[in-house]
Amino acid sequence: MDLKKFEMENKVISALRQVYDPEIPVNIYDLGLIYDLRLDDSFNVNVLMTLTTPNCPVAEDMPGMVKSEIKLIEGIGEVNVELTFEPPWDMEKLTDEAKLELGML
Repeated sequence: MDLKKFEMENKVISALRQVYDPEIPVNIYDLGLIYDLRLDDSFNVNVLMTLTTPNCPVAEDMPGMVKSEIKLIEGIGEVNVELTFEPPWDMEKLTDEAKLELGML
């Protein structure tokens, strides 16, 4: 991966860390809701994500929130956010930072 692509991927991850699950005080990246993140050479972004539960109160809004946050990054091309529930999310997907924030460490 070239340096520019690496930097852009880090900016996208930072943007994802600005989006929070409404029921848990942790961002969606550290919650482990992002299953796949891909940037192509034109800085188009594809995100495969899930929610903590299919019944999440913001299930319809969350992909748009993610897309909007990523689109704020200068130089980003098209953004595609796909929602999946396979495999289902579980607590094992939490980062250590999220576990610490939630008092699990």
